[in-house]
Amino acid sequence: MYRTTIQSVSQKVLAYSLAFTLAAFPVVTTTQALAAPAASSATSALDAEAHAPVQYRIDARLDENNMRIHGSEAVTYRNTSNDTLREIVFHTFADANRSKATQTSMFERNNEEIRKENPQKKPEDFLGGIDIRSAAADGQSLVLSNSNQALTVELKQELKPGEAVTVEVGFEVKIPYGMQRLSYYKDIINGAHWFPVMSVYDENKHEWDKTQYSKAFESDYYDSSDFEVHFNVPEAYQMLMPGNLTTQVDPKESGRKIITAVADNTRELVFFASPNYKVESVKRDGLTVEYYYSDNMPDKKKLVDGYIDTAFKAIQFFSEKYGKYPYPEFRIAESYVEGVAVEFARVIQMGQIRANSDPAHDDVFVHEIAHQWFHALIGNNSETESFLDEGFADFSRVYFAEMQGDDMNGFKSIQIDDVSWIDKPIVSTNTEVGDMESPTFYNKGRQAIYQLYRMEGEDKFDFFMQEYFKRYKYKNATIQGLMQTIQDTLGDEARKEMDKILYDSDFVLKPEYQLSEAEVAAYWHEQFKNTYHSSLAQVTDLPSETMSRIVDKALQGEPLTIVLSDQAGTIAKKQQQTILAQLEGTLGIMGIPYEVISDRQTLKIKLNRELGTSNIIAIGSVKTNGFIQALKPGIIQKLKAIGFDWKSKMNQKASSGAYVIKHPYNQDRLLLHFFWNGDALSSNAVELFAKQMLYAVSYSSDFYQYYVLDKAGNIATGTKIANPMTKFFAEE
Repeated sequence: MYRTTIQSVSQKVLAYSLAFTLAAFPVVTTTQALAAPAASSATSALDAEAHAPVQYRIDARLDENNMRIHGSEAVTYRNTSNDTLREIVFHTFADANRSKATQTSMFERNNEEIRKENPQKKPEDFLGGIDIRSAAADGQSLVLSNSNQALTVELKQELKPGEAVTVEVGFEVKIPYGMQRLSYYKDIINGAHWFPVMSVYDENKHEWDKTQYSKAFESDYYDSSDFEVHFNVPEAYQMLMPGNLTTQVDPKESGRKIITAVADNTRELVFFASPNYKVESVKRDGLTVEYYYSDNMPDKKKLVDGYIDTAFKAIQFFSEKYGKYPYPEFRIAESYVEGVAVEFARVIQMGQIRANSDPAHDDVFVHEIAHQWFHALIGNNSETESFLDEGFADFSRVYFAEMQGDDMNGFKSIQIDDVSWIDKPIVSTNTEVGDMESPTFYNKGRQAIYQLYRMEGEDKFDFFMQEYFKRYKYKNATIQGLMQTIQDTLGDEARKEMDKILYDSDFVLKPEYQLSEAEVAAYWHEQFKNTYHSSLAQVTDLPSETMSRIVDKALQGEPLTIVLSDQAGTIAKKQQQTILAQLEGTLGIMGIPYEVISDRQTLKIKLNRELGTSNIIAIGSVKTNGFIQALKPGIIQKLKAIGFDWKSKMNQKASSGAYVIKHPYNQDRLLLHFFWNGDALSSNAVELFAKQMLYAVSYSSDFYQYYVLDKAGNIATGTKIANPMTKFFAEE
């Protein structure tokens, strides 16, 4: 997953063409015995080479009018432990949607916005859950209990080591409205966690994993399984799932069809569905990459093609470095998630493609693809050892960028990280890190792997990774398993060093692997340069006169001059210096060169030549700033373009604010004036004035053309263009 968020070996093409029907059963809310659905099963030993430990046969029907899924599943579970089992446990993560208190927090902001946009929706519309209708084996009903997102089924017969049992479960799911892993919004249904999925049995603890789904992060911990899914949907719907997909018309109900997915050795089975999906499919060297997207933007196909091309490159790279991607297909689902991308087995979920999307340098996209190796193929307990998937996936997307010649997203992006403030060991659990999962597992985790890479060299590192892949492909890895692989391939010293790195809460990258001061400064300059450019490019036909653009122009190498009021009083001069210091600190971090003019003589000398070719930031009162006084007629004329009425705004006593216009002497340069109308700002207004100044020129703010502040330092009036990035930087 990436926040700002992947597929079965042998493909079975089964000649199954039965229409799905589901008998109605009473809802179960307490532990009780139930009537069994008509199905047969037998307990027997299975050939471990022919089948995954868990096999699913699922029949489901989408009720698109009421947003319900009616389903039944036959799950064959082979006991691979040395324990005799008397019960089996399923995760019912759909029940995380029964209450807002258990729904994930990462979509809260999205859902608040959706609630405002859809006032007709009731609070209960944003909730959902799964009702278990029945459980049976060999035609006999079984006692079950579904609570706290765990379905426990008591077996009639003990399940000895090596034996298997098939349990049939009937269920009904209510899909919540809004933004969740399982949800519907507008014309797209997100289908994760939609059926009861087998828990993982811990032989060491002699217990099943009954962890509830994380409210703050992820809790995806499954055994690789074989899936055969038959999903009845409206004929107009496009639906993607992992595996080999076939479609046939429903012979019993007009206007509907049955989509069958066959996916072996697959970590999880998700779906995405929409009546408006368009599908772009490309096949190269036996691999098919498909992108399901909304055709809602001119020239979108060109961007989709770019993403498909990047997917092929990333899959080839990781296949060569770690181990071959074993599946014949990989699918990408566009959805309405914002600020998050999510990995699944053989499928990833991305947000909406935008006009300024850059498929060749979308590191979030590559991170999710890397999860095909670190989550889908090599599994792990993402509740207790998230480093194993998130740390390796994030290092891998950087590794890919480095080898593609992407300087900004390559190894420098790891070397630049300051993780010294993170006081959590990398091997912490989700609970232990709290809300610091990203800096701990991603930033600190990728640094740990990078240090191992640097210590051992590329060839030895790749050899280790290939061995790790061989050992844990289709299995669940652990930290101890990782460490043993390091020891076996790289030696005792490498293991000792990695042990120290992973368990040391104070780990930082060795000095010899960090960037020099000059390299740090150059990196941040280039990073800000790219970020500003990307931010401004999000809005088509954005006017030249926006405050953020003056910083963008300076980052591109255009000259910048700061002109202070040279005739200001003592108090105003001190205030100017305070404000200037704030501005200089920001410009310094970005590596922007600039000149400061604070006396009338220098201003007169440079007014017509140097200042005519420079972008200008003027600070201070109109009456005391010589530059503003000299260009006042031209400024007033230019202000008409942004709707700023000079006479009314500048005659407001004690008001302050800012405006940006094209330079009266040069149409290719900008003039940004931070002003106040009195002799000086009030003493309590200086901090707020400076804060608003820095916000107005940032890449994460709306694109301001002018604003006027009230006495409390809040914007009273102004003109701005909305920045799509702003919502991701809003204060919690």
